[in-house]
Order: sequence, then structure tokens, then C-alpha cells
Amino acid sequence: MRHEMLNYLFSAVTRVKGVGGSTSEALCRLLPAPTVISGATMPIIRDLLFHLPVGLLDRRFTCPLNEAPDGVIATFVVTVEIHQPPPAGSRRFSKKPYKVICSNKTGDITLVFFNPREDYLKQALPVGKERVISGRTEKFDYNLQMTHPDIITTVDKLSDVQKPEPVYPLTLGLTSRKIYKLVSDTLEKTPEFPEWIRPEILAQKNWKSWKQSLIDAHNPKEQEDLHPLSPARLRLAYDEMLANQLHLAILRQNRQHQAGEIIKGTGKLTDILQSELPYSLTVGQQQVLKEIAADMESGSRMGRLLQGDVGSGKTIIALLSMLKAVEQGLQCALMVPTEIVANQHFEVISSLTKELGISVALLSGRIKGNERKQVLESLANGSINIIIGTHALFQEQVEFANLAFIVIDEQHRFGVNQRMALSAKGNAPHVLHMTATPIPRSLTMTLYGDMESSKLTEKPAHRQPITTRVIPLSRYDEIMERLKVALARGEKAYWICPLIEDNSTQDNLGFTTETDIAAAKSRYTEFKARFGDKVGLVHGQMKSDERDEVMQAFAAGNISLLVATTVVEVGVDVRDATIIVIEKADRFGLSQLHQLRGRVGRGDKPSACVLLCSDNSKEVAQSRLSILRETEDGFKIAEADLAIRGSGDLLGTRQSGLPRFIFTDLFEHQELLEQAKAEVTGFLASEKAMQTPRGKALELLLQLFGYQ
Repeated sequence: MRHEMLNYLFSAVTRVKGVGGSTSEALCRLLPAPTVISGATMPIIRDLLFHLPVGLLDRRFTCPLNEAPDGVIATFVVTVEIHQPPPAGSRRFSKKPYKVICSNKTGDITLVFFNPREDYLKQALPVGKERVISGRTEKFDYNLQMTHPDIITTVDKLSDVQKPEPVYPLTLGLTSRKIYKLVSDTLEKTPEFPEWIRPEILAQKNWKSWKQSLIDAHNPKEQEDLHPLSPARLRLAYDEMLANQLHLAILRQNRQHQAGEIIKGTGKLTDILQSELPYSLTVGQQQVLKEIAADMESGSRMGRLLQGDVGSGKTIIALLSMLKAVEQGLQCALMVPTEIVANQHFEVISSLTKELGISVALLSGRIKGNERKQVLESLANGSINIIIGTHALFQEQVEFANLAFIVIDEQHRFGVNQRMALSAKGNAPHVLHMTATPIPRSLTMTLYGDMESSKLTEKPAHRQPITTRVIPLSRYDEIMERLKVALARGEKAYWICPLIEDNSTQDNLGFTTETDIAAAKSRYTEFKARFGDKVGLVHGQMKSDERDEVMQAFAAGNISLLVATTVVEVGVDVRDATIIVIEKADRFGLSQLHQLRGRVGRGDKPSACVLLCSDNSKEVAQSRLSILRETEDGFKIAEADLAIRGSGDLLGTRQSGLPRFIFTDLFEHQELLEQAKAEVTGFLASEKAMQTPRGKALELLLQLFGYQ
């Protein structure tokens, strides 16, 4: 049940005086995904209060009229001298302006209006009276003027006019003044909540109460007050992070209290597999295996995130962990986002386990008829030990005999409900989440704080470094010649384009003359004419079986040059591909470029990544992309990407399940996030912490941010 103190904030915005009709419609467009209130879809008052200003309009500047600069926001006290309307016959919709001449002892200024209501102007600007005017100054024929002043009022309102005005993100039908008025009225009725932050922290940070901090955030006095590190915004961000970390910690506690199958294994299968591997496990791989084994043997249900940079050896970790469960007669499932990756995992794992006498099967949308029926029957009777599949695994008709261990690869590509649907097919199975997308620590804490976390940063010893270069488009012909030579000596290459197709007029290089964006289909046509049938094309709009067919031809060597969009970003494993050219590289994020670069360098041959940028972006691109030349450490690259692009774009907010942070900047507020996590850990050390007065206040905080 929601705390009664939150009832007002969780009411529809139509409860606010002045919100109705067009204003209500505008707020529906402006504010985040609305909440269902009494059967109607409508934003709530909380979301209006959480809509903070992004700018500041300062009307405090004034000066002598004869010294006023051009193009500044200024406020003056003037006397109205004379009205100069356009000629009587042309006043309605006249192109000639209505002018009002004003002055003070420092000079003159002309107020300019187009198509005004004359009666309004004579009432607002009566001749001989003093008025306050505020707006942007202009110089016209060396004369000072102000077109359509923002404010015209009486002298007794001067102090009100010269208060800084917050500037809000807007939509059609709303002004910053309107939003500020609505927010101010709402803040007056907002209750003061019991404090959920310890007094010691409040004193140390010199923070005000939650309500006063929100008031201050909506009333910035200087530009510095808009910064994420300003006191009011720091306090609000800490509240938000405290709620996030408390929510995740409670989830983690709840999972740890769930009984899980104790899986120790016998070592029979894992020992054989490790003895037959053509390489030794890295120190990092051995450590991660120990961490996973400890979870599996604990008696509590495992929930662990394994982050492994491109080529760090996550698959063998997953397989060895699954084999421990198989040694105890239990079933395992490996779920991946695409059929291409499912097929690759099936081929690799089948090859590694062919001498172990276990059953490994594949289930995807392409498997139909009797073959599908046989797989489903074998899963249900327990004769399949390891099943590898796509979204098909969590469909209703899929049943397991004793599912005890689940591996979810590139897990951020699955929704929470999808992951839960698969887990529901077993009795509280252990779950290992894997990702090849390096994630900054702050993102890991906010996305996966309910799990334990492991990292693989080493690469197997046989992997060769990848040479990365940023090259301007003007050297396109040179790149073509080098590519021709490489293909002639039997190498394989990727050519990555940002779009599938573009209908605009293109030049002879396949670039549009206006937008300068390459398209995969255009490149494919050009390269096929140049290199013949050794060229293939894959993109996201192709049917999965068509993509698989092309990828298999590329892996088999029937295709040497693969033109593709970012559909090959994750999981595609063609070990003898040695060259990747990424066109318009300056349009991609650093982490995405790193993932694409990881399509080469997967074997034991030297590899190269060419970041192709337009000439006019070369200097900017060289600076931003320099980190890709300096390191292949995906975690360092991800941190740099977070600083440049922000958390929402790094993984994709919708796909990753990233919370919609309102006050938090995960780059600027990393230190506060660490403090919030430590605070929650210490607080929950007591079993009855949530029953204390502070615990009740923190429950209210959780509800405020939508976690309960």
C-alpha cells in the first residue's frame, strides 16, 4: 500500500490548478511515460515536480540606454513618450510595425510590435507613465530597440522582474513561465517527508531537506545552480541513488534467502574437458570458476553477472560451470539473443563435449516439425543435458525435467519478463548472466546491483593485438587497393555501414550528397561489381535464415568480404576474419566501435580495424577515437564512452532495463553512488532495519521513486 503522504504527488496532474484542456495534453507529451490513474492515462504530480529546469534567464542586467549592447537580455525603467501606430489603412496584419518610443535620463529606446492589439498596448504602455520593460536588445540604424518585450509591467514589480527565471524543457503549448507557475503551486502543497538520510551525512554535505532541495532546484540563482554538483541537485541525486541501491539490495537479500540446488559436481566431466583443451585457462578464468562454484555450492540461489571483454573466454567458463550440474544429473540451458549466435555456441559446445557422452541440443525458431517435437520430448524426459537456444526456450510448451542452471548470454538484450519466464521452468535455478559489452562500474551497480559480479579482463595468450587506425574518406581509393590485395591472399574482411539503405542521391562513392551517410546496400552493389561473388550482405531487415546462410558462407570461405550493419556487433565468431572497416566511425559510440572491432582478432593472425571518417570530422574524430588506438581494454573504453555519451545511450535504455534516472548523472555522481551503496549495506546489516523509524522513511523513499 502506498504511504498516505504520497497520495497528492501520485495524483493526476489535472488536480493542479490551471491544468486542463490543452495544458493537460501538452504535459502528457512532455512528461515521462504516464501512470494509470483511475483508469485514465495521465502524468502524475510527482513527474511535474521532477521536471527540472535546464537553463536560466537572468533579467538582472541593466545599464544606461545609450550604452546598451546589442543582443542581450536587459531590464530598464523607462517613461512612455509616444505611440507610433502604422498608417490607419494598413494596420490590420500590416508588415509595418507599431512603435512605442520610451526614454529615461540615459537615452531612448523604441519598442517594436507586429500585429498587436492597439488597445492592449495603450493600456500597458500609457503615455507619460513609467514602466518596466525586459527583453532582448537590438540595434537598428544605430538606434536601440526591443521587439516584443518579454515583460511590460509597473515599477513596483521591478524586483520580481529581475529575479532569475528558470528555463525548462518545453513542448508545444507550454512556456517556462507556465511550468514554473504550476510547479510553484504544487510545491506549496507538497508535504515535508520524514528524513531518510542520516543526520551525519546531511551535516557533512550541508544538505537541506528533500522538499527544500527540490524548491532550490526549481529556483536557480546562478548558472552553477543548474550543475549536477550543485548542493540541491546533489541531494536529490543521492536520494535517487539511495532508493535504487536499497531496492537492489533488498532483491539481493530476497534471492539469497531462496534455497538453491547444492551443486558440487564430481569433476568427472570437467576434468576430462580441461585436460583436452588445447590451451590453459587464464588466472582470471580460474578465479571466476571458483566464484561461480562457491555460489553453486552455497545452498542459496546464484545470481551472478559475468562481464568478459571481447575474446576473454566466457564460453568455456559457462560450459565448465554447466558440466558441474550435468555431473549431478541436472539440466542446463544457454539462452542467446540471435540464431546466428545460437548456432555458433551449439557448434562450439558440441565439438568440445563430443567425447564426454552427454546430449547437447539446439532449439530456435527455425527448428520445426518432428525435429522440434523430438527436442521438446527429450527436454521433458531429461535425456537432453544442455539445451542451447534463443527466445524459443521460454515459450510455454517448453518443459524441463530438472532445470537447475541457466546461462543468459548478452542478457541485456532480453527483457526482465523473458529472463523470469525461463527461470520459472526450473525450481529456483542458478542463473549466470553474461555480457561481452563492458559496462562501467556505476552502470553495473545500478543495473545489476542485485547480483554478484565477476570480470574477465585477460585475453587468451594466442590472441593477437588489433591495429586500429583512423583514416579520412579522401584515402578511400587507397583502402580499396589494400583490401583488394588482402582478399587476393585469402583474408576475410568486414565492411560495416551505419544504414541499410538510403534513397537520397548518392555520389560515386555511395555517399549521399546532403547527409554523407553510407548505406550497406549501396556498398554491396559497388563491391560486388568490383570483387565479384565473394561479397555478401547482412542486415537487420533480412530474415534470420537468410542472414544465417550468408554468415555460414562467410565462415566457410565462400564469401570473403561481408558488408553489414551492426547486426554483427555481438557474438558473431569468424576466427579467420582479419580486417574490419567501419564506415562513418565518428557516428558510433566508443563501446559500439569496440564491439565491432572484436569481430576480428579472434584467431592467431594479426588483424586490423580501420575507422573511416569524413574529412571534415577528422580532427574531432581523431581526438575522440584516440582511446581506441591506445587500448583494447573494453572497460576503460566504456568509462570514456559514459563520460561522452551518458548512460542512456551506452546500452540503450529500453533494451538494457536501465532505470530512468531523473537527477542522477552516472558519470558526475559516481562517488555518491558508492556512498549510497555503502550506506545501504551498513543499514541492512540489521535484520529488522526496515522496521525502524528510518526504515519506514526509506520505504517511503522507495515508493516515491516507484520501486514499490
